[in-house]
This record gives sequence, structure tokens and C-alpha cells, in this order.
Amino acid sequence: MFSAGEQAFFASKGLQNDPQRCPACRAVAKRARAAGGPREFHAAVCAECGGQAIVPFAPRNDRPVFCSSCFEKVRSTPSQAATY
Repeated sequence: MFSAGEQAFFASKGLQNDPQRCPACRAVAKRARAAGGPREFHAAVCAECGGQAIVPFAPRNDRPVFCSSCFEKVRSTPSQAATY
């Protein structure tokens, strides 16, 4: 459930994506980050070179994932980064 108050808060911060966790789960995740808890990493296939990439977020099918080397190349090339 995404309450009206939460929607207003998210809008005031300029956040466009709806939260993926409930308020209780968000609070638990926030405490874990603040306490220096371990981050969850995910394995993915690099969209550029096809190599293995380990990323700190859950990969989605609608967005490319890059290994560290390819990410640096894509990030430093504005014209190429805009195509992704």
C-alpha cells in the first residue's frame, strides 16, 4: 500500500518510481544500511561484453547492466550513454 502521505512525500522529493517495499521493510533496510550491514549483490551478464557483472542491485530486463570496465567506458562516453 502506498498511502497518500507517502505519495506526497515522494513527489516533494522528486522521486518518480513507486517504492518496491512496504514501509516496515523500508525501515528495516534503512537501519541495516545505517548500521553498516552487508549489501546484497547480484550476478548479471554485462550488456556490452557479455562477461559476468556483480552489481549491488537486482537487475531488470528493461535496463542494461554493465561490468565495471564497460560501465566506466559507457559513463565516460556521453553519446553512447544516451542510447542506453
